[in-house]
Amino acid sequence: MLMRIGGADVASLDDTWIAVTNPATGEQIDRVPSGSSDDVGRAVDAAEAASAGWKKKMIRDRGNILFHAAEEVREQHKDLARLLTMEQGKPLRESIDEVRGYANILEFYAGISASRPGDLIRLGTSGDALVSHEPLGICGAIIPWNMPVLIMGWKVGPALLAGNTMVLKPASTTPLTNIRLGQILEASGLPAGVLNIVTGPGEVVGESLVRHPQIRKISFTGNCATGRRIRELSTTHLKQLTLELGGSDPMIVMDDADIDKAVVGALRGRFYNAGQTCTAVKRLFVHDAIAAVFTQKLKRRIEELKIGNGLDAGIDMGPLNSFAQRERISQLVDATRDGGEGTILTGGCRLDDAPCDRGLFYRPTLVADVAPAGRLMNEEVFGPVLPVMPVPDLDTAIREANRTRYGLGASVWTTRLHTAKRAFDEINAGIVWVNRHLTVPPEIPFGGMNESGIGRENGIHALDSYSRTKTLFLNW
Repeated sequence: MLMRIGGADVASLDDTWIAVTNPATGEQIDRVPSGSSDDVGRAVDAAEAASAGWKKKMIRDRGNILFHAAEEVREQHKDLARLLTMEQGKPLRESIDEVRGYANILEFYAGISASRPGDLIRLGTSGDALVSHEPLGICGAIIPWNMPVLIMGWKVGPALLAGNTMVLKPASTTPLTNIRLGQILEASGLPAGVLNIVTGPGEVVGESLVRHPQIRKISFTGNCATGRRIRELSTTHLKQLTLELGGSDPMIVMDDADIDKAVVGALRGRFYNAGQTCTAVKRLFVHDAIAAVFTQKLKRRIEELKIGNGLDAGIDMGPLNSFAQRERISQLVDATRDGGEGTILTGGCRLDDAPCDRGLFYRPTLVADVAPAGRLMNEEVFGPVLPVMPVPDLDTAIREANRTRYGLGASVWTTRLHTAKRAFDEINAGIVWVNRHLTVPPEIPFGGMNESGIGRENGIHALDSYSRTKTLFLNW
């Protein structure tokens, strides 16, 4: 598959390629160009050429294009989901949900396109002021491999509706569905050059995007180290930034919670997408009074999960996305076991038996007796490993929840309103769920505190972040 620049499928000027493999089988399914800084320059030139015409379109017309693209995505959702599973690894039903979520996002922004007025400020004898919302110009988007379709929607939807053009860099392991979605947008009426997709390594394509003087905003989803690097590089041209940098989300289960419902919430919240989700449940705190019963029920449910190729029927969890990702998880669990920082209740090893002997599988893992200062409780663990810690009260749970440098999401499971309110007031997180985890509909703002990032995706808040206000002061 080729990059998409200026409405055309193109190869890199360097004529080098990156193989895209199925992590469940190790088989190459396609290849994409390994783009260069010159390719980024070509994409920026195409975005600049398209910018004036796209900006002049009525916002309602821009919204109609997003709506038609959403319709086409729904028509093609099975094929798109199959492609996503082949390159990313997640079970097919999760890919279907993600593709439909992308369509939901485009429909949301299409739906609010007719309700984006300017403001009239009456200043009495001083006159009047008209405040309009204008696009920033050319924006850059850097997409991760874990949820490439949904996160593309988070960035493309508000950026294009606001009148910006965009250069998008997919992850090198999961570029195929992103490119196909770009083609669907153009087939739905998006003018050539409004959205350009350049594939290639982050240290080349990503850095070129951030450094390019004509790009006015960067929206990045990924790890903290890369986010800090982007922030440093962006200061030269004072770019606007949205950085979603992951997290180590706590889940707190109090003694009055519905245990069975909370067990299902922990199971889905941790092992969805093989645990490779920014807002996954990564630390589990359970009240002492129910901890033993809760942990046994959760262990039993984990051991019932069916692991395998995401294209097969009935699969609950697929492989990790890359060899490096599985190695990181293996080394972390081994270090936890060997260092006496936790007891492995189930899992804790690779899954090498047939039919998974060629894929990047790791058994879903539950760890008890975890050390509060250990790596499992303080780092972002991006895989199917869940540490569980009993806590005597809500005070302890909140203190432990706030121990890390992150602050993306959190959940509390309780029937008491004052418990939910305290959790919301006192936990450092951009979103706090009550009796659920993971759900992020397009209407609500999403983003983190502390080292989980800056800025917000989703909702009217994201649309504002892709716009600038301009004031006309009228002195009558």
